[in-house]
Amino acid sequence: MKLVDTHCHLDAHYFPGGPEPVLLRAKQVGVIGFVVVGVGADLGPAKAAIELAKKHPQRVAATVGIHPHEASSGNEVTLEELHSLAREPCVVAIGEVGLDYHYDHSPRKTQRDVFARLIGVARELGKPIVVHTREASEDTLRILEEERARDVGGIIHCFSEGRAFATRALDLNFDLSFSGVVTFKAARDIHDVARWAPLDRILVETDSPYLAPAPHRGKPNEPAYVVFTASRLAELRAMPLELLAEATTQNAERRFRRPFAGEPEELAGATLGPHDRR
Repeated sequence: MKLVDTHCHLDAHYFPGGPEPVLLRAKQVGVIGFVVVGVGADLGPAKAAIELAKKHPQRVAATVGIHPHEASSGNEVTLEELHSLAREPCVVAIGEVGLDYHYDHSPRKTQRDVFARLIGVARELGKPIVVHTREASEDTLRILEEERARDVGGIIHCFSEGRAFATRALDLNFDLSFSGVVTFKAARDIHDVARWAPLDRILVETDSPYLAPAPHRGKPNEPAYVVFTASRLAELRAMPLELLAEATTQNAERRFRRPFAGEPEELAGATLGPHDRR
């Protein structure tokens, strides 16, 4: 079985032991690829994601973006530097970007402006977009339509909407990425979409260190746990886990336009220390 975690945050403050033990634990359960998301209060996480992707070019890819929580930091200097970072070959997408009307850490107009601006960067560079949307479904879809995001397509990260949203997203050339939320018993709308969505348009992710799936709910999440999400998705679709893993890995490779394979020497030789075990 081979899986790709299409959305994980591996910043040092989340994993004090560094990303290497995290990657190793995931490798041991069949995770062969990692899309590391570089977003934060500044561009430090973006640069760290790029550095990790360069260190493990066969397994790790990076994204760079401005999370809606930090949209207020999207001044011209930051946007210009982000544009430069996004040109790196190991950067496979712009994101995560989008709208979050639940917390409103940045003014909504600022969120919309930065979202539109970064869709423009993605279109200019020909790279897909990783979208964060929370309690902002109509504005998210409207901006994607108005800014012609369909030209590059992308991923609705941590899909948590219903079938109506999913239909419009698929029509806009966006795949649906399921996180540990799909393992939650009360997530009935997500279960419905997970059963219904075309097999060639779905992905799996952890969003680590957030949203750990059952049976680890409430604990820090990590890429190894994507297996539980994939297992639940396969169960909902009444198909073998191995076939679900094969399909989602192929989908990830198609969407990000790169293979995930190989055995980087640094990762193969990594060892677990006593503080790296959970």
